[in-house]
Amino acid sequence: MNIWLAICLVVAGYLIGSIPFGYIVGKFNHIDIRNYGSGNSGTTNAFRTVGRVGGIITFLGDFLKVFIPIMIMRFVLFKDQPYLNLVILIFGFACVLGHNFPVWLKFKGGKGIAVTAGVCSGLDFLIIPFGIVLFGVVVLITKYVSLGSLLISFVIPFWVIVRMSEDAYYPWLIAVSCLFTISAFFMHRKNIKRLIRGEENKIGQRVRIEKNEQ
Repeated sequence: MNIWLAICLVVAGYLIGSIPFGYIVGKFNHIDIRNYGSGNSGTTNAFRTVGRVGGIITFLGDFLKVFIPIMIMRFVLFKDQPYLNLVILIFGFACVLGHNFPVWLKFKGGKGIAVTAGVCSGLDFLIIPFGIVLFGVVVLITKYVSLGSLLISFVIPFWVIVRMSEDAYYPWLIAVSCLFTISAFFMHRKNIKRLIRGEENKIGQRVRIEKNEQ
């Protein structure tokens, strides 16, 4: 794997990740969702501002915009290449950056969890049931979506350590996979402060729908 391939992956990933599905869904509902709720254009705020259908569409859009290209890489472009997993992670993290800081929306996007879920699923199909159970159990018990999202960010480095130790690019896989966790904690820094203070919104809790509630 050479530096030019890595650059191409980063550029392509960033541009694809920058597709703002939450913003688009909001516009179809005649609002800019960045002006409401938490002020970002991710899945959670889409659920809050445009409802269940809009939230589901936003999640699927953000999930599939990274999952589909990864499937093309896995089964067509880089099939049987020894650096396949590294390609997936580099491209996937670039998608997360594009989603979080989209150039089209003045670098104000979502928090990257739906995109990270797409990367997880594309990296190894076995992550899907593991991730669903982990997220579901944590959110069911605590009622905190943000806490479930933070724990999901540990799945990629955990999976790399446990399942990919024989990969020729193992040290690089660990390094890139940890970036997903770092990014998630950075993007959820305000949520973390509220969790510590006991002020984070829970599922089912009524909240004010106004700009910059976060």
